[in-house]
Amino acid sequence: MAHQITSASNPLIKTLKALHAKKGRAESGLFLAEGARLAREAADLGVWPDTMLYAADALQRGQVRDLVSQAERLGVRVVETNERLLSGIAKRDNAQTVIGAYRQAITPLEAIDGEVVVALEGVRDPGNLGTILRTADAVGAAGVVLLGASCDPFSVEAVRASMGSIFAVKLARASFDELLAYKKKRNSILIGASLKGSILDADRAIRGRLVLLMGNEQSGLAADMEAACDLLVKLPMRGRADSLNLAVATAVMLYDLWRRRGYDGDRA
Repeated sequence: MAHQITSASNPLIKTLKALHAKKGRAESGLFLAEGARLAREAADLGVWPDTMLYAADALQRGQVRDLVSQAERLGVRVVETNERLLSGIAKRDNAQTVIGAYRQAITPLEAIDGEVVVALEGVRDPGNLGTILRTADAVGAAGVVLLGASCDPFSVEAVRASMGSIFAVKLARASFDELLAYKKKRNSILIGASLKGSILDADRAIRGRLVLLMGNEQSGLAADMEAACDLLVKLPMRGRADSLNLAVATAVMLYDLWRRRGYDGDRA
């Protein structure tokens, strides 16, 4: 049976609120994900939270009722509470009626195996990072590699922006030297996005394994990274804007690369 918590001073509530801070996530190894839809998507991938909280009224919805019952059978710590406390944990009004505290998962770089890998150098904005995870999931990328100092992919902002893809996309951390060794071992093409690159011919096909390397939002790729790329490309600009948001640029690059590969494996 689910435990019941109605007091904001309960230690568990305080622990979950602390997951908004990087220190709290680092000490516990947990992160917050909000919503029955995200919890259901995670469950379908075999990922269950350490703790699941739900608003009592939400049990009127069959989806939530089934989710809670399954979590209880699997030994998840299930807690019944109210929307006021859930809003306090989420630190937003009109919070979702289900919140889970999940274990952070970082995959060793060598365990990421697939045709397309995204590498991000020094990404700073958690919203960008979460959106890139969502796009990588959409195109079926094998994983996302964080290079250097990066924002936390398990922050509440990044998780929200990923719309559940945090559970579907493998995440790794690596140095650039480790990425180059990985690329060499797998015989991959390293494609970097840079204003110093060339615009690719529209009909040029790109086959084989590849790593798409995207730079920091402010400064782009470092010179040594550009020099290490097998192919350095830039997106054409027709209007006055001379750059794109990192998440948008990554999405355009990933979909263009998918197009050049014949849109192989479209789910539809």
